[in-house]
Amino acid sequence: MSSLTQPAAAVPGRFGPYGGRYVPETLMAPLEELERAYEAAKADPVFRAEFESLLKNFAGRPTPLQHAGRLSAHLAGPKIYLKREDLLHTGAHKINNAIGQGLLAVRMGKPRIVAETGAGQHGVASATVAAKLGLQCTVYMGTEDMARQALNVARMRMLGAEVIGVESGSRTLKDAINEAMRDWVTNVRTTHYLLGSVLGAHPYPTMVRDFHSIIGREAKQQILAAEKRLPTHLYACVGGGSNAIGLFHEFLADRAIKLVGIEAGGRGTHLGEHAARLAAAQGYSGARPGVLQGTYTYVLQTADGQIAATHSVSAGLDYPAIGPEHAWLADEKRAEYSAVSDTQALAAAKLLARLEGIIPALESAHALAGLIERLPQFSKDDLVIVNISGRGDKDMDTYARLL
Repeated sequence: MSSLTQPAAAVPGRFGPYGGRYVPETLMAPLEELERAYEAAKADPVFRAEFESLLKNFAGRPTPLQHAGRLSAHLAGPKIYLKREDLLHTGAHKINNAIGQGLLAVRMGKPRIVAETGAGQHGVASATVAAKLGLQCTVYMGTEDMARQALNVARMRMLGAEVIGVESGSRTLKDAINEAMRDWVTNVRTTHYLLGSVLGAHPYPTMVRDFHSIIGREAKQQILAAEKRLPTHLYACVGGGSNAIGLFHEFLADRAIKLVGIEAGGRGTHLGEHAARLAAAQGYSGARPGVLQGTYTYVLQTADGQIAATHSVSAGLDYPAIGPEHAWLADEKRAEYSAVSDTQALAAAKLLARLEGIIPALESAHALAGLIERLPQFSKDDLVIVNISGRGDKDMDTYARLL
């Protein structure tokens, strides 16, 4: 099956009321250029073949779907499988999208890419693909994230990327995106903005989802081969939401399968203590529809509409908005979203390491923690896939300090 899929939105760029293109006039032309280039690329067998070849021979796809036997026995709940995106080149799912957009940059004749990063994995993936394809690469990263993800900063620089620290705002992902967009506005003739999640103005949420949908297609084939049936539940962490939508998309039509996204509950339910946009039922405050960085979606806001501060032990989940397709899936009740605390995520990471020999990224640990929290809701017949979206090398300083 193809590695690219058609958009699910009835109106291009829209997921129900969410999505769209809310940008300065100077960005309308490059976004329209990108949309045309992407639509042409999807229909081009040469582009598709190169994309699929790099996924296989450079990134290392397909990734395994591993039965977590000891974890399943320990929890005495559902049968659990792990989708091992952590085994990809660069250590996370981010390489899928970086390859796709890197090829588009070459196709559009753009010799330079800019990217933003929080946890650093998208920055590393962008720098890696830029080196592979002969592109210049500049990565913007909040200085707060640079401090807690120093290893990934070193990796990006080793790969030849320029890493620019962002001191404004909360010095995290939101601020890095702002600076990357400013750079793009200034240099649109020579530069492609390699956005790292299902965020931003159309066509990014659709395009990034399509590049990551290989996760779910592989998982469906693998679980059918292993168990001769579809899973009952899918779990994934949700920051912007790219790894989650990559897993969920192939299963959207299978209405009996529960799709569960786990957000960052941080250290409390009050605004500023968390990054949970869709977990209001758990008491997490502050999220309502609004526009942030080009798209209409759920955004954590103060009472007067200012973008709220966020907190998560995980740099990759520390963002005030969520991808517009996730907002729509939540409204339609096709997917469920809840949050777990920093403490729960750390405990889940330790459990997975001790029982399965896998140290997950802090982001991925949230997904497992969400499953553990819901254990009483499962039966022995349930079959669960958890997306291990990245590995924990980058988080070892945090683990060592907090565990």
